Amino acid sequence: MIKNHQDAFGHEMLDYLTYGYSWEIIERDDGYFDSSDVGRSYFADYRRWPDIEKKSMRFVRGKVLDIGCGAGRVLLHLQKRGFDVLGIDVSPLALEVCRRRGASQVKPLSIMQISRRIGIFDTVIMFGNNFGLVGNPLRARRIFKRLFGMTTPNARILAETVNPAATHIKEHLDYQRKNLKEGKLPGQLRLRVRHKRFVTPWFEYLFVSPEEMSRIVSDTGWMISRLIESNGPQYIAVLKKRLP
Repeated sequence: MIKNHQDAFGHEMLDYLTYGYSWEIIERDDGYFDSSDVGRSYFADYRRWPDIEKKSMRFVRGKVLDIGCGAGRVLLHLQKRGFDVLGIDVSPLALEVCRRRGASQVKPLSIMQISRRIGIFDTVIMFGNNFGLVGNPLRARRIFKRLFGMTTPNARILAETVNPAATHIKEHLDYQRKNLKEGKLPGQLRLRVRHKRFVTPWFEYLFVSPEEMSRIVSDTGWMISRLIESNGPQYIAVLKKRLP
């Protein structure tokens, strides 16, 4: 798991819980920076969720795995509704925030560490663009094959991401062109998170178009059954099993 001095994300969550405000800085490996108020997203109650996340709630059933649970906004909402929910995250401090907020089941795990040992699930949630945690297409296929084996026959995955083609920002377009020259998908990113004196290790993150996601999961046993689209680049793909 990530070490305390590298747990920038967790320190953001803890600061917001303690002081009521906190900022997140995302650094890309080409030097591009972006920042956001973490409270507006990671601590948002259901009323302030994006419409696409609210709409996708009707597909949640049974036992739920919340991948990259952060401060626990999704798992706490579902827990209050009576669902059996397990939240996982690589950030020990984020999980501590979840516990302080009332989460009953959290584990310190990365997406690459999931297996049947943590349970068999009916719904897998990857909100907050957490499809991106797969990192790259090769790793994505391994993860989705693993998810196939640790879910029930009628399971659903709710995978939120950003279509990288839906941008006009020059810096993003330049980065995508560089990726294509290197044989990568346009939305393959290398990032790290900064907060105060803390900085995470570099990690891979993946934004995909619906067509790219469909190709990635096509040989893993999953297929896109429907798209829940926003007015911008974000969307949620509802994945179901491609059963014989």
